[in-house]
Amino acid sequence: MLRNVTALEVSKYIYAADELARRSGLHLTMGDDFEEYVGITSRLPGKPATTPNFRPDCSDLSFGNAFWIIGRDREGRVAHVQAMRLDDLSGTNIAEHLESLRACFTDPNVKAGPGSSCISSAPTARRITGLVAYHGDIWLREDFRGRGLATLIGRIAFGLAWAKWSPDFIYALVAGWNIEKGIVDRYGYLHREPHGSVLRLPAHRIDDDDWIVWLTRDELLRTLSRSSASPARGEN
Repeated sequence: MLRNVTALEVSKYIYAADELARRSGLHLTMGDDFEEYVGITSRLPGKPATTPNFRPDCSDLSFGNAFWIIGRDREGRVAHVQAMRLDDLSGTNIAEHLESLRACFTDPNVKAGPGSSCISSAPTARRITGLVAYHGDIWLREDFRGRGLATLIGRIAFGLAWAKWSPDFIYALVAGWNIEKGIVDRYGYLHREPHGSVLRLPAHRIDDDDWIVWLTRDELLRTLSRSSASPARGEN
């Protein structure tokens, strides 16, 4: 059994990773007001619209079950966003959660709109259950790409998720090009399967066929344990 990583170790790691991000010109802040978050993300040129998972008009983003991270450049302009939420899927699993559309909407009958559907045919999606953290809405401004920041901002989100919730799994839904370009590897996800979420939401202009990528709790702890000595291991 993997030893538990202490809160102090994770805190030191998050602090060190944050310092490295600052040296690269990215100043990170964290919050849980998603009205504020959507107000910011809706004005970012080149960023796709924030999905219903992180919109307070669609989902229950109560205090304590979701947070966001925003990174600004030295001039105070937004250069990075990402968000994470926790769902208690005890007695169910990710596939059922996605297919019910409750991953996107507190009340799908009211908010989803006509013609909405989701199919999750990734085999492991039906075995991922318990306390599950969803990691999404990840965006990094073009001039900050290629600086080795993907590992830093991914691991900071992982560390904060562990410190707040200690989830059984962390997962994300990503387009195939993220797999092809190795972006998922740089964020730190170890597993992937296609067709994790084939989502149709015509009223929200969403028509996606995403891969599911994930980490188990032990893999998350191992990642944080390895990284605590050197947050930028493998980065330039």
